[in-house]
Amino acid sequence: MTVLIDGHVHTPYCPHGSTDSFKQYVEKAISLGYQQMTFTEHAPFPDGFTDPTPKKDSAMKKEHLESYIKDVWRLKEEYLQDINILCGLEVDYLEGFEDQTASMLHEYGPYLDDGILSVHFLKKDETWFCIDYNPDMFRQMIDSFGSVENVYKQYYETVLKSIQADLGPYKPKRIGHMTLVQKFQKKYPCNKDFSTQQKEILLEIKRRNYELDYNAAGLNKPLCQETYPPKSVIQQALEWNIPLVYGSDAHSVSALHQGRDLMWGITTS
Repeated sequence: MTVLIDGHVHTPYCPHGSTDSFKQYVEKAISLGYQQMTFTEHAPFPDGFTDPTPKKDSAMKKEHLESYIKDVWRLKEEYLQDINILCGLEVDYLEGFEDQTASMLHEYGPYLDDGILSVHFLKKDETWFCIDYNPDMFRQMIDSFGSVENVYKQYYETVLKSIQADLGPYKPKRIGHMTLVQKFQKKYPCNKDFSTQQKEILLEIKRRNYELDYNAAGLNKPLCQETYPPKSVIQQALEWNIPLVYGSDAHSVSALHQGRDLMWGITTS
């Protein structure tokens, strides 16, 4: 029997998501036959980091974090007989902010069951960029870094650093959408093969007994049209027995289960 798990679900606490309620997410997941789901809201940014997106809406507000955790724990109890709900965060790895991130995890980690560690932001000189915001910002990154290839290089180096970073005992053990840099690949193709860097990342994940977020969101992005990561990376991960956890990365109820039936190699999660 296939066990349906969604390890990457957002919530009404996401400023750039929908207003769909927690209960709508849970009841939809139950109706789809899911046995387990993790709410992984974007963790608040550390003090001193300024969100580079125009609306500054990439993450949950710090003052909402405790309410978020309490809401998820209430849901866990309410739906205990119907579905296993895990309380998690999607934590950004921000180079230079490791101590602040570790401090946040030390404070709130005891109340978390699960988590994802992701790279959404890269820094060039004194300027931060959100790699997945829109094609225009990605174009700005290309101009700043000098080429698409340089952006990819910096991204994969940063993902590797995130895996190696000491963020304390509550550091998330699942690496989020490890090829997110390819979100706009149909508009800004990369002419260099980064399979060696991808394998290095997978080896580090395996060494540390981490997991891989098998993320469906890219399938529905018109300039990506593939999972994060794509089949070639998933095949290598399976050969190395790296655990894969399906993630819808849903920011609305309608996105739950997106792409799952198209995803290669998924059998139990």
